[in-house]
Amino acid sequence: MKEIHICIGSACHVRGSYQVVERFKALVAENHLEDEIELMGSFCLDACSDGVAVKYNDKIYTVKVDEVDALFDKIVREEI
Repeated sequence: MKEIHICIGSACHVRGSYQVVERFKALVAENHLEDEIELMGSFCLDACSDGVAVKYNDKIYTVKVDEVDALFDKIVREEI
C-alpha cells in the first residue's frame, strides 16, 4: 500500500492543507484506489516554505492545491 503523508500543521494549514487533503481524497475515490493508497495526516515535515508538505517514499514535496493532481498522477504511476 502506498502511504501519502500530508502535513496538517499550523504553517501548512495556513497554506491550504485542508484543500490539499480534500483533493487527494477525491482523487483516491475517483480512481477507486482506496485499497491501494492510504492518506495520512502528519505534523511538521520541515518543508513548509513553498506550500503544503507532502511525503511519499521518504521524499518530501511542497504543493499547492492546483498541483495535487500532477503529484498524484506521478505517485500512481510510480514515477517518483
